Formats: sequence, C-alpha cells, structure tokens
Amino acid sequence: MTMATMIETKDLTFYYPAEEGRAATPALREVTVSVEKGSFVAVLGHNGSGKSTLAKHMNAVLLPSNGKVYVEGCDTCDEKLLLEIRRRVGMVFQNPDNQIVANVVEEDVAFAPENLGVPTAEIRRRVDEALAAVGMSEYAVHAPHLLSGGQKQRIAIAGVIAMEPECIVLDEATAMLDPVGRREVLSTIGKLNRELGITVVLITHHMNEAQQADRVIVMNDGCVAMDGTPREIFARVEELRQLGLAAPHTVELMEELNREGMALPLDAITVEECADAICRELGMA
Repeated sequence: MTMATMIETKDLTFYYPAEEGRAATPALREVTVSVEKGSFVAVLGHNGSGKSTLAKHMNAVLLPSNGKVYVEGCDTCDEKLLLEIRRRVGMVFQNPDNQIVANVVEEDVAFAPENLGVPTAEIRRRVDEALAAVGMSEYAVHAPHLLSGGQKQRIAIAGVIAMEPECIVLDEATAMLDPVGRREVLSTIGKLNRELGITVVLITHHMNEAQQADRVIVMNDGCVAMDGTPREIFARVEELRQLGLAAPHTVELMEELNREGMALPLDAITVEECADAICRELGMA
C-alpha cells in the first residue's frame, strides 16, 4: 500500500535578502523531499544548515525563491490556499512565550479556532481534547506565565492541535527547555503521532530526539546530506562527524569499544539494545 504524501518539496531553493553590496547565497538549494502522511520525521543539522528554513516552507511562513512546495497537493504560493494550508500544517516555534497570547491557558488554546470561526460548542470540545492530548487538562484555568518551559510548550502544542491539523512542524521547539521539559514535549508529540496519526516533522540538533522518529533527514549547507531510518543514519558515525554532528551517546560508546577490539553493531541505538549487545559480546547474555 502506498502512503499518501503530506508535504512535498520539488527543487526548493530559497534566498534570504542579501546585505547591500553582497551576493545572496541560497539557504536552501534544490531540495526535493516528501513527507508521508502519519509519519514522524526528524530533520537534523547544525546551525545554518537550512533545517529551520525548510520547516518554515512547510506551512508557507516562507515561500520558495525557486521550485515548489505542496501541502497535500496545495501549492503554497497560491494565496487563495494559504488559510487551508495553515489549517492543515501547524507550527510550534522555539520560544513558547512568543506563541502564548492569552492570560488563561484554555483561552490561549481557544484562540486559533476562534479566529477560524469555529462554533463555540465545537471550540469547547477542541480545547478540552487538545489539553487532554498534551496532558494539561488540570491547568485549564491557570495563567500560562506561571508554568514551566515544558508546560508552556505543551500549551503551545495544544493551541496547534485545537486547529485539528493533519501535520505539526516543531521548529527547534525543545531548544530552550531543560531535559525534563524536552522529555515532556517529546513524549507528547510521540503520543500525537501514534494515537492520533498526526504527521510530525521535528526540527532539532539533538540526536537523542531524532532517535524516536521513523525517518531522519540530515541537512547540510542547504542540501539534503543524508536520509534514512535513525538506525541507518546513526551508524554512519564518521559522515555525521564530518557534518559537524555527533552520533547518539549509545552509538559513540559502541564505536569507542570497537576501537578497543570489540565487534559491536553501530545500529544499537537505545540504551537497552546497547547493553544487550555488550552483554552478548562479553558472553554474559
């Protein structure tokens, strides 16, 4: 069975305006990728690799300089389709404070559906379901500014869910969070993907976050440098290093032990798999 395509870019090239007297260099260079409906894709890359620029094309925050971007077949350059595209693809940004607009959590979550003209009873249902989906129901009447960073980001995600999008793009949405907040947000988006079938595109530079995805795209210098499952990508330790990225700690450990004479698989990416492989190698399993 072929999967339906959620987002597709074709030869996508993008230039930010250049400073006066300087030639513009492309932030994206002829990027052609497609994201399948219901999948969980992580986009990795160091700063300046083009990963956030790519994310902002996925719901028409930015429009291509050349090439095309389609959201379920809708051309992002068609102004008449802009609202529909933004309804289908929700964005969660790095700083939740920039996305929170109301003084009460449930009012904040209701903000986008109200702007879409959703009837009041339907808004109530969506707000309750969105807060439940991110595990924040008990905070419905709290003030957002009193919440932790991870909780605020979950409220920002609830605000996007209330629009009932088919896809959520998280643009470095965990970058400003502590490890606990990061875990909260990752567990939330994993659940939305698994239980509600929402397509997730996670832009990050944290390898351990990308481990949860079905697929990893590595960006470098505005191009797609690598594309595959987390196991395929993380086993290519040397290539990742050349792109300025480190493999997950588990893979780094396995490689280190292999240098000391062991023969361990580099595609053991979880702590459990790593421990099992070492036990087998030592004859303890």
